[in-house]
Amino acid sequence: MKLKPIQKLYYSIAEVSEITSLKQHVLRYWETEFDELKPSKNRAGNRIYRLNDIKLIFQIKKLLYEDKFTIDGTRKKLALLKKTKSTQIDMPFKKNERQNLFVSVKNDLNEIIEILDGNI
Repeated sequence: MKLKPIQKLYYSIAEVSEITSLKQHVLRYWETEFDELKPSKNRAGNRIYRLNDIKLIFQIKKLLYEDKFTIDGTRKKLALLKKTKSTQIDMPFKKNERQNLFVSVKNDLNEIIEILDGNI
């Protein structure tokens, strides 16, 4: 039986940058643009991200880079998702495209788990 890895409670900006494949300055910029993205800071003033923050970053990244929303459009979409309390983003794909997307996301998540486990 394979045990699930223990997830950390907090991640540094460097770790989040590696997990999301985004530069640290992009993450800091997004904090100024999206009110929902407000990572806590530790005593030293360093950002500490929780899993929900990382999920939000992936959501923002998808809206901006894949769906080609503007920053303002992404803000509105996030507000709509929050208002409807939905964490899913509309995926207007055909069945095969959706299946390929799910396989791709699954592979990405497995890579993230390997990175977090330090197996790479």
